[in-house]
Amino acid sequence: MWPVLIRERRDEDLAVCVQLLRDVHQQAGYPINWPADPARWLTPESALGCWVATVDDRVVGHVVLTAVRDHAEVERLFVDPQATGRGIGRQLLDHCVTAAAGLGRPLSLEVVDNRGAAVHLYRRAGWLETGRTPIDWGGEHASELIRFAAP
Repeated sequence: MWPVLIRERRDEDLAVCVQLLRDVHQQAGYPINWPADPARWLTPESALGCWVATVDDRVVGHVVLTAVRDHAEVERLFVDPQATGRGIGRQLLDHCVTAAAGLGRPLSLEVVDNRGAAVHLYRRAGWLETGRTPIDWGGEHASELIRFAAP
């Protein structure tokens, strides 16, 4: 594993995060539908926190924790395609578990059924599948949202 630092996202990180998101979208299909305003999409109004993972001061990952009623949800989790497989996504996920616990909020997430690597990450990290919901906005790429609860 690389020496990874997870820190709050700064305004000056946003352009890099948008570029990384574009790379992830082009190479891995996340998000399925490209947002009209990616910078705004990366900063939902319900955000409890936005963090980046850095290696040698270079942003290599991103995650947002949002408020949904009385619980928290992991959103906008992605890693630079050139840095995948090095535990960065797991560290961002674990950071959200710690942050949600500190806020006293149960934690969950949703992922589309075409995200095999993400689903594998969540299961390996001990997250429990709690349900599936059909979707109509995934086109030919996805037909369900899979819901997970934190361990």
